[in-house]
Amino acid sequence: MFPNLLSAFISSEEVGDETHYVYNDIWTSFAKDALNSVFLWAAIALAVLLIAVGIFVRFKRPASFAQFFKTAAALAVGFAVAVITTMLALEFYDMYESGSVFDMVLWPTVSFGIVLIVSVAVAYVCSLFSQKTFKIALIVCGSVCAAAFVAMFVCLAVYYGSGDAANNNLEDPSTVKDLALYLSTAGLIVLIALLTVFMGKGEKKGFDTKSISYAAICIAMSFALSYIRIVPMPQGGSITPASLLPLMLYSYMFGVRKGVFAGFIYGILQAVQDPWILHPAQFLLDYPVAFAAIGLSGMFRRVKAFKKVPQVSFALGAVVAGVLRFVSHVFSGVFAFAEYAGTENPWIYSLGYNAFVFADIAIVIAVGAIILSSKTFVKEMNRYSAAPAKPVTVPDNTAASVAAPTDDTQKSDVPQDSDTQANK
Repeated sequence: MFPNLLSAFISSEEVGDETHYVYNDIWTSFAKDALNSVFLWAAIALAVLLIAVGIFVRFKRPASFAQFFKTAAALAVGFAVAVITTMLALEFYDMYESGSVFDMVLWPTVSFGIVLIVSVAVAYVCSLFSQKTFKIALIVCGSVCAAAFVAMFVCLAVYYGSGDAANNNLEDPSTVKDLALYLSTAGLIVLIALLTVFMGKGEKKGFDTKSISYAAICIAMSFALSYIRIVPMPQGGSITPASLLPLMLYSYMFGVRKGVFAGFIYGILQAVQDPWILHPAQFLLDYPVAFAAIGLSGMFRRVKAFKKVPQVSFALGAVVAGVLRFVSHVFSGVFAFAEYAGTENPWIYSLGYNAFVFADIAIVIAVGAIILSSKTFVKEMNRYSAAPAKPVTVPDNTAASVAAPTDDTQKSDVPQDSDTQANK
């Protein structure tokens, strides 16, 4: 089989500046399907192994669990990078073979992804110096990323205005409802913003080294798992093995404000992986807006009634996030891809097609409930996401001794009891 596939890949002819393969899609389609299965079973095996070892470490040597947690996270990130690199390369090869590389869509999106990754790295390095340097780096990197996003969106608008978007998607432009797309997009953005502000009250503002590092890790892990598809959908989307769980746990750990931002970034990266782009507003609905809603998963964490049952607060937040994502995809299907419905009512078609979102969220809730049932995991998660402790107030009766320390107490920060002082 291998020589036949290799010959199919090599058998090509040059027509002008383009390469046309005689056996189109055979090589990359086989490779993607095969590696999807390989990575799926590898992910399951890695998860089972890490959970088993984690349970053993927890009961045999609890003091070593924190170190094991870091090692497990490093292994997971390494696996994620391997999956992303391999599958993204094959995706690009597939685009070239099928002739579906649209420069006005692909390269601005890829450029934004590169700018984002470099910005995260720069911000992290600057955080190792002073707080002032870190803040300046955040402002500069944030501005550059915002400019790259605006440039990408402008390119999408030009792509749509040229008519190439409709031609490449084999769709009649007259079926696209521009006003409805823009209004539904604006409405969802406002709704998500209001929920973020209201449910994010009291959260620690701004990013620090820890939150940036974990955002990068969780986005990478979710992105890698999204390549492992249990049920791929024909016009985009798929049911995955809890691919959104890392993003949802990030929101649960660091709050909805940071979670919504991480989901927004993840949504843009999804446009590189599975590009079904017809309209600028449709791009926002299917990618940044839909996955920014996933960042609301941690909205019920600080509700006192659920303090002892984190599984319930996580599940409720996941349901709200899943519903908003579903609504975003439904609006896109009705107002941008109505032609795919044929003679069927576009609303019924879009509601039925995008119902896969609930199956995907159900898997996430089930796995998340199992993970959050571990008191050790919850304790570690709380420790990693905890805000710095507040300064300790000195009682009045000790103020004099603190204000006028003795020579001995100046030499040591460790408080001494009366017996020790008497011996001296």
